[in-house]
Amino acid sequence: MKIALGSDHRGVETAALLAEQLRREGHETVLFGPPQGQSCDYPEQAYKVGTQVANGQADRGILICGTGIGMSLAANKVHGVRAAVVHDELTAQLCRSHNDANIICLSGDLLGQHLIGKVVEVFLASKFEGGRHARRVKKIMVIERGEDPATTEIPAS
Repeated sequence: MKIALGSDHRGVETAALLAEQLRREGHETVLFGPPQGQSCDYPEQAYKVGTQVANGQADRGILICGTGIGMSLAANKVHGVRAAVVHDELTAQLCRSHNDANIICLSGDLLGQHLIGKVVEVFLASKFEGGRHARRVKKIMVIERGEDPATTEIPAS
């Protein structure tokens, strides 16, 4: 699987270690972030990873900042991105199985490297369930087009 990783200065070390772990597991990675010790603004990395995923250049994305929140806000502005802030293995699994998330956003400050590795493992292994969740994801896409999902006809799956 090809994975785009991005971080700001607060997640750069964690992202580099994670990229190495993913490569050892056989994944192809592309890493976006500042050189260690250099500050940067998280929206730039969120845009780069979001664009990679939305355009199909990467299968999934992982973003790391201090809390994961800023990255999530910025990444979700890229058309076609469904980025979720994830704190543990359960939220990693649910964001995939229920929401078809294609990017996870993690806290470089609050989660340890071991937990991040486990969370990413679950995220990459989890599949979208479809069913009733597919209708809801389609409604997210309707919102992305600027339409009201309550008044827009959603085709059956």
